[in-house]
Amino acid sequence: MSLIFINHDTKIDGCYYCDVVLMQQMLLSIHSIAGDTYVFQQDSVPAHRARQTVKLLQRETPKFIAPELWPPNSPDLNP
Repeated sequence: MSLIFINHDTKIDGCYYCDVVLMQQMLLSIHSIAGDTYVFQQDSVPAHRARQTVKLLQRETPKFIAPELWPPNSPDLNP
C-alpha cells in the first residue's frame, strides 16, 4: 500500500473523503492487498462519521465497525 498525499489546504469533508480518499485510493489498495479479509474501523473525525461515509463503507467493505459501535475511550479496545 502506498502513502496517500493530500494538499495541506484541502478541506476534507465527507464528500471528498468518500470520492477521493476512499474510492479512488484507499479501498483499491486495501482490496488489492487483503481481498475481502479485513475489518475497516476508523476514529470519530467528522468526515469518517458522515452518513454518506458510513453508508459507503457498509456497502464497500466486508466488515465495517460503525462509529457508534466503537467506544472512543475504551482501554480494552484502544491500546
